[in-house]
Amino acid sequence: MTALAPSLWLQISLWELIRRASPVGIGVLVILLAFSVVSWAIIFAKWNAFRKARLSSAQFLRAFRKANGLEQVALATEQFRASPLAGVFEFGYEEVERQVKSRGTLANKLALERALQLGISEELARQERHMNWLATTASVSPFIGLFGTVLGIIDAFHALGQAGSTSLRAVAPGISEALVATAAGLAAAIPAAIFYNHFGHVIREFAARMEDFALEFLNVAERQFEEG
Repeated sequence: MTALAPSLWLQISLWELIRRASPVGIGVLVILLAFSVVSWAIIFAKWNAFRKARLSSAQFLRAFRKANGLEQVALATEQFRASPLAGVFEFGYEEVERQVKSRGTLANKLALERALQLGISEELARQERHMNWLATTASVSPFIGLFGTVLGIIDAFHALGQAGSTSLRAVAPGISEALVATAAGLAAAIPAAIFYNHFGHVIREFAARMEDFALEFLNVAERQFEEG
């Protein structure tokens, strides 16, 4: 008897629950599937991009510290295109070139600081691209799933009233179908929330590294051009 107790549930597979869902329920599931697919595409793309950025940044920083001057680093920046530090360097080096060509020395350090900050802002904007989709998926998907569940339960009780039956056996399949939408909403939202928080930590880490690199760039530029 104990082996047959869950048989009522086991007879209805997940696929059957989805197949028997109402058109509105199917629409909700399709929307949640789209959210989930796009979110996972962004997650894999960001994971790969951040992995490359970490590796390239470490290599670029070693090359920067071993170089004999900013010109030597500028020639090698193309090799480290994945590194946000290389992007910040390019903003700073362009400002250094302008000042040295026009005045022969690094005369306006404040302008160089602003150029480096612009480089940091540009790189942060690039790293944060598509992050808003993960935040939207994490916050909206559970409510979309709940919307589908509420509509499914309404339909189940409406059908129950029309049938004139009050048994749990009559209403259970409809409620089970409705709850699939909630499960799908959570399945889309939970990974998006986890990776949104994780990637946010990674971006803050890169921001701190870029701030440190900007100070290091300023020191090198001042030493190299302090005498003109």
